Amino acid sequence: MILSERVRRLANILVVDDQLGVRRLLYETFREEQHEVVMAANGKEALKSLENFRPDLILMDMKMPGMNGIDTLRQIRTFNTEVGVIMMTAYGDAQNMEQARELGVLHYMSKPFDLFELRDHVREILANKQEKDSSAS
Repeated sequence: MILSERVRRLANILVVDDQLGVRRLLYETFREEQHEVVMAANGKEALKSLENFRPDLILMDMKMPGMNGIDTLRQIRTFNTEVGVIMMTAYGDAQNMEQARELGVLHYMSKPFDLFELRDHVREILANKQEKDSSAS
């Protein structure tokens, strides 16, 4: 079975990045695949959006003004330990990468990222989540 066939239900995806171009690109890419996508420009906006939106996956930039990706994820983990996270960064900071792993980041993408590779990772994560959810019920 092909991964894209396995991800049948729509997923909720939260895109958190301070660069509008990156947010728009990811929004368009995953809307095209029929997912519900919410965008946030920073950690504070991301936390606010989570009051009304329950994502299956979060795509988050590591370096953002104000609250960075690690601090944002640390806040998210206080009320949601389950949601999958892909962290995107232009900086390969080993200390931040270790902290992100401890907070349950599923995958790291270096910027500039290959959109097809990111899309494949998202498909795989969502397919695995769907399998896990269906076997739990």
